[in-house]
Amino acid sequence: MINLASDTVTKPTPDMLNAMMGAEVGDDVFGEDPTIRALEEKAADMFGKEAGLFCPSGTMTNQIALKVHTRPLDEVICHSYSHIYQYETAGYAFNSGIGVNLLEGPEGKINAPQVAAAIKPRFDWLPVSRLVVIENTCNKGGGSYYTLDEVKAISDLCKEKGLAFHLDGARIFNALVETGESPADHGALFDSVSVCLSKGLGAPVGSLLLGEQEFIAEARRFRKVMGGGMRQAGYLAAAAIYALDHHVERLREDHEKARKLAAAVQQLPFVSQVRPVKTNILIFDVEAPHTAESFLAVLAAKGVKAVAFGPQTVRMVTHLDVSMEEIERVCQVLDSEQ
Repeated sequence: MINLASDTVTKPTPDMLNAMMGAEVGDDVFGEDPTIRALEEKAADMFGKEAGLFCPSGTMTNQIALKVHTRPLDEVICHSYSHIYQYETAGYAFNSGIGVNLLEGPEGKINAPQVAAAIKPRFDWLPVSRLVVIENTCNKGGGSYYTLDEVKAISDLCKEKGLAFHLDGARIFNALVETGESPADHGALFDSVSVCLSKGLGAPVGSLLLGEQEFIAEARRFRKVMGGGMRQAGYLAAAAIYALDHHVERLREDHEKARKLAAAVQQLPFVSQVRPVKTNILIFDVEAPHTAESFLAVLAAKGVKAVAFGPQTVRMVTHLDVSMEEIERVCQVLDSEQ
């Protein structure tokens, strides 16, 4: 099966496994795992932050950031496509007792004027607008990304209005290899940054939360209460270090694969819309007689796995574990459906 369901399905490469097996480890709850400390310092330095915190998942890093930046009865301003709203089980309400102020915009992106208009006045009957979150790249937006100039405009507004600004950088390196911009330049515009390591970068587990020392010290406490304190997790951190050293630039290959798939999908007579491919995510709509589920069944019967993103919408994601030769095979399968 050629698995295009997600870039989370990647498995460690042989060289990554060797790095994991050679890791020096300790008890990270006591701060004694040298490989985790090395990873946190490496990533913090990349994004120009003082400190980092290694967590099991991006959902946890995002939820910790919400918890540290807000207090109950506050609200977070974000796009309606945001992962923190769509895919984190209403954790903003459960963990932090806050609301969401949802904005709309093309491809899952928001801008500074929208944020300015969304900030609530200080009345007793309204939540306090406390935090802005953007997702880069945006999953439901089809892998769309923010440029540095777009982020800076929102960052400047947040500073002016006294709002915290968090980056859900689930696929931030996919964005950066496209724009050619640096992690440090983006990091300087946020109060906190979440970086996922287990998607296109290919590590098996983990995300990082980055910020200033005081922020990360508080974040460690919330990681513990959420059950995220790990022991000899340096084996996982070693995989992440390997990924940051060896798997960033190769993300360009995944973008090329996604564009190749898009060209094949566009030829299908029952495909009504193909979203612009910006990075490694392809989203398209099918028409009758197909539904998303029926089309996925056809693909599965021919050895290709993708996912439904709505009743008529299909998502494919390219990644490290699908070669260009396999993409060619998927294109042949698609061509046979014309």
